[in-house]
Amino acid sequence: FLTTGLSSWFHNYENKLIFIGFMLMILTMIQWWRDIIRESTFQGFHTSKVYNGLRWGMMLFIISEVCFFFAFFWAYFHSSLAPNMDIGSCWPPIYIFPLNPFQIPLLNTAILLASGVSVTWAHHSLMNNNLNPAIQSMIITITLGFYFTILQMMEYMETSFSISDSIYGSTFFVATGFHGLHVIIGSTFLLMCLMRIMM
Repeated sequence: FLTTGLSSWFHNYENKLIFIGFMLMILTMIQWWRDIIRESTFQGFHTSKVYNGLRWGMMLFIISEVCFFFAFFWAYFHSSLAPNMDIGSCWPPIYIFPLNPFQIPLLNTAILLASGVSVTWAHHSLMNNNLNPAIQSMIITITLGFYFTILQMMEYMETSFSISDSIYGSTFFVATGFHGLHVIIGSTFLLMCLMRIMM
């Protein structure tokens, strides 16, 4: 439902399928979180089979993410280091005005680095059973994640090009959009972790 709904939404059709897809995804996430929390917290520790499954699942997930971003960087470097004649044999293509990397992109990089520091602080606080610093640092991390998302949205609104403006627009919006989606999902997962810490 979600992929079909997104495809329909991109082509200006009705967005009922995307709504159904998001609702199903949210319900699946809630049920999955409930099962994981129930198995690990209320009913004791995970079995060794479940533990190994979670561990292998996380490793395969990280490998798949590396492959995704490798493909995006490959597309960018392939297009920028040897520009095609169709785009004027120059990079960025003619009439594409890229964003200044020392404005919002630099701020977003600093925000991501700061959120990495604060989530590490939260992890070490939890390992030492210090709940108040863990809660404070998780709130900081989640706030930085949502602030990053807002700045990303502002960056998208300020661009003079769109996803359909040559390979430059395609690689820019797909790579940064995929990364922004990861930040949104990570912020949501951290929000769930914060709720569990506060319980």
